[in-house]
Amino acid sequence: MAKFLFYGSYAPEGLKGVMEEGGSGRVEAAKRTLESVGGKLEAFYYALGENDFYIIVDLPDNKTAMAVTSVGNITGTFSIKAITLLTPEEVDDAAKLDIPFRKPSGNPR
Repeated sequence: MAKFLFYGSYAPEGLKGVMEEGGSGRVEAAKRTLESVGGKLEAFYYALGENDFYIIVDLPDNKTAMAVTSVGNITGTFSIKAITLLTPEEVDDAAKLDIPFRKPSGNPR
């Protein structure tokens, strides 16, 4: 499973729906949607500021994340983006990879 941070903002119509059904209703809808594609909701927070929500999810892969955010954006009731999250152990593994690289000056790293 891959972990993602979804974040975004509601359009006026979407915000109206949140205010009518409450915040918990949207959390339950997100859980159902994610579970339908083999994912899991880890955390869902509403926020004040540039973005209206931040959601941490586990999904099978990047393709599934793209499909979920695309379907969400198509509705027009909110705008959502995704960031892939890495564990400290994944960063440790990445740091151990030997990547051949030559600087533009021709000198090796």
